[in-house]
Amino acid sequence: MMVARGIRDQVAIVGMGCTPFGEHWDKGVEDLLVDAATEALSSAGVSKDDIDAYWLGTMGSGISGLTLSKPLCLDYKPVTRVENMCATGSEAFRNACYAVACGAIDMAMAIGAEKLKDSGFSGLVIPSAPSDGTASDLTAPALFSLLAPAYEKKYGVNPAEFKDALTRIAWKNHHNGALNPRAQFRREIDKTVISCSPIVAGQLGIFDCSGVSDGAAAAVIVRSENAYRYTDKPIFVKALSFVAGPATGTADPDYDYTTFPEVVRAARNAYQEAGIEDPRTELAMAEVHDCFTPTELILYEDLGFAERGQGWKEVLAGTFDLDGAFPVNPDGGLKAFGHPIGASGLRMLFEAWLQLREETPPERRIKSISEGRKLALTHNLGGLPGECVSFVSIVGSEPAAY
Repeated sequence: MMVARGIRDQVAIVGMGCTPFGEHWDKGVEDLLVDAATEALSSAGVSKDDIDAYWLGTMGSGISGLTLSKPLCLDYKPVTRVENMCATGSEAFRNACYAVACGAIDMAMAIGAEKLKDSGFSGLVIPSAPSDGTASDLTAPALFSLLAPAYEKKYGVNPAEFKDALTRIAWKNHHNGALNPRAQFRREIDKTVISCSPIVAGQLGIFDCSGVSDGAAAAVIVRSENAYRYTDKPIFVKALSFVAGPATGTADPDYDYTTFPEVVRAARNAYQEAGIEDPRTELAMAEVHDCFTPTELILYEDLGFAERGQGWKEVLAGTFDLDGAFPVNPDGGLKAFGHPIGASGLRMLFEAWLQLREETPPERRIKSISEGRKLALTHNLGGLPGECVSFVSIVGSEPAAY
């Protein structure tokens, strides 16, 4: 088991920005980066010159730190460009937090962006590296579609009931996105329309799959002891956990496509760092990587929000709805908010920032926060079932009382 000491309560977010996600035909990646950075700097009450170093996450919309330094006209500041598949934005955040925590710098910006609409493709938008020929050549929808029949078989779930659960996940996320002015898809979708949508792969229809988006998001990070200089409501980092798996799942006869072992390991480590024993009752909300509806369902169980084989029942009971006992993806998730790869992890943190600071409109506000819960979780994965990377963060609105 991986055990990390972590940087619990050593750093805090003091400013955030996020562009609307969607089809930005009139903006380039440079415009999106400027918009997100400007909003984050403004919310922290600082200038770009106050930032000691930048971490930029993008998968296919730029190479090197020049992608950011040029549009921001930075005055010879370090800019590190990172990439870790769909967890790229989270990776930028993780590295920026560590740099501040270790004392190397006083203030950092993590920023992520992607212009997928320019490419015409979703998913991982760079050419695959040469391999030994054993890698699957199936599409991402095809591989993630394997999760549904595997789950039905293992837990004896009636396919019609399971379909209803997947439909409700998509319906929930579109409902949440319809309330969010920054979301790509801001219209509720009837459950009948979702369940009868054209098939993409296996049991997955169009509304079971996240879309193609442009967007950017950014965070300003300082050491916790300095946080209240910039805002009266900082968000403190409780845990950062990232793992890369051995990628043996697709060749392992024991891998059954009903779990992401990398997610289980990342979550276990994050909970240990944050001192969380029961995530379902201690967390107020979660933003998870709903690239496909069965992915979100399995993540409920991998992250400890539902018992094994019971997640689909909790979905149908409304547990994870915006007004449910444990809201998941209250901003609409990848499904409705959108998924510009380099920005998604930071977009999740942006929702946690708004909710924990109680800055959302009343119709989007989570009751568990007003009732006293002060922690939120964000989760990304990158790759495919059986061979992926996974990130889990836990953030909170109050520092630990030592």
